[in-house]
Amino acid sequence: MKLSCLPVSLYDDLTAGRRTLKDWFEFAAQLGLAGADISVVHLASREGPYLQTLRRQAEAAGVEIAMMVTYSDFTHPDAAERARQVDELRANIAAAAHLGTTFLRVTAGQAHPGLTRSDGIAWAIEGLTACLDEAAQANVTLVYENHSIGYGWTHFDFSHPADIFCEIVAFTEGSGLAVLYDTANNLARDDDPFSVLQKVKHRIAVPHVSDIRRTGHFEPVVVGTGVAPIEIVFEELRFDGFDGWVSIEEASKTGEDGFRQAVAYVKKTWQLAGEDL
Repeated sequence: MKLSCLPVSLYDDLTAGRRTLKDWFEFAAQLGLAGADISVVHLASREGPYLQTLRRQAEAAGVEIAMMVTYSDFTHPDAAERARQVDELRANIAAAAHLGTTFLRVTAGQAHPGLTRSDGIAWAIEGLTACLDEAAQANVTLVYENHSIGYGWTHFDFSHPADIFCEIVAFTEGSGLAVLYDTANNLARDDDPFSVLQKVKHRIAVPHVSDIRRTGHFEPVVVGTGVAPIEIVFEELRFDGFDGWVSIEEASKTGEDGFRQAVAYVKKTWQLAGEDL
């Protein structure tokens, strides 16, 4: 297992310029992480020279940019905007290739008012599968998340309901689209995360380890202190032989200590999950 982290708790600092991505790479290395995930919103440019500089900064710190998260909105009611979202994805695939990034997180899109289930599913599938060949050629794996709400979004994800997410996963079977399985997002709707896991685990390329305070509410807390069934998920993944990248989504807003607690918990819990195998 190789461990990375998406620093959601640092997003405000990164957006405001109080921290740089170089600062994040160096902090990730101090945490003992192998990877430092980033959000596309914090890229100052998608030009090659800038991206190569970021890649060199990560390498100098001793970490990989394992995953970049995007906020694709393929369920937008305007067809022209949906087409623009596909173009954005193409640009982000190219950026990920420059960065040497393994995974690019993609989302179905927002639950726009008036969006029907049938249109949303059809448009999401169309967008999620539009650039799979280009991603494969760039050695980038697109990972579709059981997502809650994107940074800067107005609405929750159209496929936040587990049944819609699982239906889209089923429709894209064999397409090359992989899954980013989040340990807590289903609980925010009182959906069963273990049921979702059983349906999609054969497609999981990387798990997102996150936690929330209580079911039915999207309230991120330090990983390991909430209600997410992380131990059970790890046991299931290890039983099935998963040994790839694991990404912590640190969104507790508790400062650097929140990161340290999350990393220590995940390392220990992953180890314990494999002791009886």
